[in-house]
Amino acid sequence: MNYCITRDRSGMFAALLAAALLAAPPASAAGEEGEGPPRGPAVTVLKAAKYCFNNNVEVSGIVLAREETSVRPERLGAKVSEILADAGDTVTAGQVLARITPPEGGSITVQAPVAGLISQSSAQIGGMVGAKGEALFSIIARSEYDLVGMVPVKDIAKLQVGQSARIKIIGAGEVEARVRRIAPTIEPNSQLGQVFIGITPARRFLINSSGRAMIKTGQSCGISVPLTSILYGSAGTVVQVVRRARIETRRVETGLMAAGQVEIKEGLQEGDTVVARAGALLREGDPVRPVMAAAAK
Repeated sequence: MNYCITRDRSGMFAALLAAALLAAPPASAAGEEGEGPPRGPAVTVLKAAKYCFNNNVEVSGIVLAREETSVRPERLGAKVSEILADAGDTVTAGQVLARITPPEGGSITVQAPVAGLISQSSAQIGGMVGAKGEALFSIIARSEYDLVGMVPVKDIAKLQVGQSARIKIIGAGEVEARVRRIAPTIEPNSQLGQVFIGITPARRFLINSSGRAMIKTGQSCGISVPLTSILYGSAGTVVQVVRRARIETRRVETGLMAAGQVEIKEGLQEGDTVVARAGALLREGDPVRPVMAAAAK
């Protein structure tokens, strides 16, 4: 009788143990739950965001006077008796520049026909003047200058009269400007076209000094990432994205570049988490620990 009771209890214990084992999750599954998300190396990431890119055409050239007026007295055989202005002076229209004495005596004033900057002067006391030969004075009319440069034929079509520009001129810093004229022909050998960029402020510049202009031809606003996030390889242009703590490789189409940013035309959406410095050591599916760029500083 006692044997039967012991037997029944043993069977009941075995049944309970079997039921507990069946209800418990597999060891591997329990281990995965304890581990949490996949762990990997820490990588600096940032969010793909919108950015506006200026579509610019770059032009190198030299500074020239837009219009230069020569001053030559009409009296033949006259001599310079007094000089009242010299090269480098800014003058007004009608201002007396010099006085000359004709052969028959008396005094005649030589006046500036336009306002501007005297770029050259050959006036000397006692020197002969006349309607022919070297001009007594040369005036840059209204102190207006152009940066004259050559542009590749592929960029000529982007240019229009009136487009704004910024010019950096050696010795004069950066100034505002606008496209004033575009030559209607292309130089056949170099395939370059001439463009005249009017310098807006009426101020003094050195003739023949070199400058570089950035002409704004348009603007494109879209998704952008840093240049360091772009990888170029046999698979094309790609960006590494972190999704669910793992690396995803996205093929992208790039556009304009500016200030270290690259326009992404296709392949990313605003808010995507992008590896800030993409590298060949990170591969598709690798686990990583993303650290936002702002928090990493």
